[in-house]
Amino acid sequence: MSDIQEATNQLLDVNLHENWSSIQVTESGPRSESEHLQVTIGATVPTGFEQTAADEVREKLGSSCKISKDRGKIYFDISVESLAQVHCLRSVDNLFVVVKEFKDYQFKETKEEVLKDFEELAGKLPWSDPLKVWKINTNFKKKKTKRKKINQNTDSHILDYYENPAIKEEISTLVGDDLASYKDEKDESSKEETHPKMLKFRVTCNRAGEKHCFSSNEAARDFGGAVQDYFKWKADMTNFDVEVLLNIHDSEIVVGIALTEESLHRRNITHFGPTTLRSTLAYGMLRLCAPQPTDIIVDPMCGTGAIPIEGATEWSNCYHIAGDNNPLAVDRAANNISSLLTKSQIKEGEVSWGLPIDAVQWDICNLPLRTGTVDIIVTDMPFGKRMGSKKRNWNLYPACLREMSRVCRPGTGRAALLTQDKKCFTKALSGMGHVWRKVHTVWVNIGGLHAAVYLLKRTPQAFVHPSEQDGERTPW
Repeated sequence: MSDIQEATNQLLDVNLHENWSSIQVTESGPRSESEHLQVTIGATVPTGFEQTAADEVREKLGSSCKISKDRGKIYFDISVESLAQVHCLRSVDNLFVVVKEFKDYQFKETKEEVLKDFEELAGKLPWSDPLKVWKINTNFKKKKTKRKKINQNTDSHILDYYENPAIKEEISTLVGDDLASYKDEKDESSKEETHPKMLKFRVTCNRAGEKHCFSSNEAARDFGGAVQDYFKWKADMTNFDVEVLLNIHDSEIVVGIALTEESLHRRNITHFGPTTLRSTLAYGMLRLCAPQPTDIIVDPMCGTGAIPIEGATEWSNCYHIAGDNNPLAVDRAANNISSLLTKSQIKEGEVSWGLPIDAVQWDICNLPLRTGTVDIIVTDMPFGKRMGSKKRNWNLYPACLREMSRVCRPGTGRAALLTQDKKCFTKALSGMGHVWRKVHTVWVNIGGLHAAVYLLKRTPQAFVHPSEQDGERTPW
């Protein structure tokens, strides 16, 4: 059973007939009213890959998608019945249901007036449908968590290299009084059945733009206070049930309710390295290359294996090779593959036949692959920051591109290469025009670094080894 099918079944199993505050769902008719809700979903995605994410939404959900002028966000309309499929999208990091969008919000001139408007705004918003969606989503997540609890071995506090915001923005969270810690889950769930519990919440303000007379902290404080008064909820920074989002980008304001507690890009990796790549970014790079059935896809500098693992789970009809010269990296990649297989076996309840992927230790400049046998190369090249050095890149990049051109199929081969050392890469690529043609460049922000993904196409010209140019022939 596919992830989407399983998730859909889980969602449809959710008991929607609970008493919860003012939201009452009755058994009138074959389907409850909540199941027919049409809502707008917002999603954060790796910056630069907004179009890739929009294409995935159209392909898998059949929904039209709007790319926000605030980089790294997309919006699309769905029926709540499709909520489970939304969680299975491979290109999105975080999800939220939109309460209200103001495309051209008119800020008052003084800080006091603006903050007063934020206070009044809380009571004017259409909260009802988004909160119904939040409730359905919460029940769906509880069921999913119970099934996965047996295999929870990822440290949720690990922050990888690519965890930082993609653009410079202020992020502030309303901090409320500390509340008593949660009691035992069984006591809590039994209590919920008889008495709807007092909801705890927090407000997070993401603000980007220069022409604001207020800080994100002030906006979160005043708007959050008004939300608290309106709903009679309790503010709690850590053990919150509802996270209300106040996204401000220049004159655009979007109020939403978070549907994810942890970024969806943390789905495959359990053994992290110094520069672990987000799974969502890995998906975007692979999708740029449009993998076809039976393609051989290679990541010659795989690190922890994020790219080939993402490829093997999404494009299982291709064959994926993860390689690296560092034995520790190869071990991490192999362990991540093993963990993924274990999860798959537990989920399916049967022995898995494995994934179409291998991990190999090799030299990037002398790959143990035959000439012209690889269809796609996707890799995260060393930036010269945490891995390698800028000086070493001047020799490494030309050698890498030359060897990649050797193993890649002339005419049809393609490559998606990520690097922050753009000057060095551009210089190296300029000397490879006979074998590589640049098709597209995607500008991305990674951990505060301005990087680029270069999409290359292999020219029809056959590879000629440097030694052959001197009259010698080296068999491959």
